[in-house]
Amino acid sequence: MRVVEDVGASFAGLAAAALRSRDPARPFRLGCSGGSSGVDCFRRLAAEPGVPWTAIECYFADERCVGPDSPDSNAVAIAAALGRVADGLAGFHPMSCEEGPDAYGALLAAAGGFDLLQLGLGPDGHTASLFPGSDGRDAPPGTLVIANADPTGLNRFPRLSLTFEAIARAALVVVAVTGADKAEALSQIDAGEDLPGAHIRGGQVVWLVDHEAAGGAASRVGS
Repeated sequence: MRVVEDVGASFAGLAAAALRSRDPARPFRLGCSGGSSGVDCFRRLAAEPGVPWTAIECYFADERCVGPDSPDSNAVAIAAALGRVADGLAGFHPMSCEEGPDAYGALLAAAGGFDLLQLGLGPDGHTASLFPGSDGRDAPPGTLVIANADPTGLNRFPRLSLTFEAIARAALVVVAVTGADKAEALSQIDAGEDLPGAHIRGGQVVWLVDHEAAGGAASRVGS
């Protein structure tokens, strides 16, 4: 776990470094999450100089089943965070609840694993839209995207979400965690409790955590 002063700026630096070492023979596959941490991460990346936007294809970790223009849509929020640079992307691939999880899973399977996937962490320990106690915790092998919902109802709207298998196919996973409301969940993950965020795997997993979220968690959570 890296406790940093500015999570968004640290993410932008990591992403820019990964892009500099990309394979120039194919697009760079960037996975986006919504929420306040995701929006800040991609707003800061959009301001990073020298990012080769025409080489980047954006995919999504999860999406709420709302209208395509809804302010609750992750795709809407990330497009706004990227601003003008979104027009230059090699591809922008929102999830569609109408098309369903299998269609997006097929898209991801054809694209291959993410080069970089940004995730967040909820106050309840969820990541993407994989909630404590939800059906999404035990997706069948080979499944990359599922329909899911928070069984407690605290997080509104049915969702589409990556599975843990899809997350684990990413070369680099960056988990951005901000705010004191995440401190308890992060501490529980640090202590080895079975929250969804504890199951994040990837080629490399980097946790970027601000001081408010870090609390006493600093030993077990990955680098």
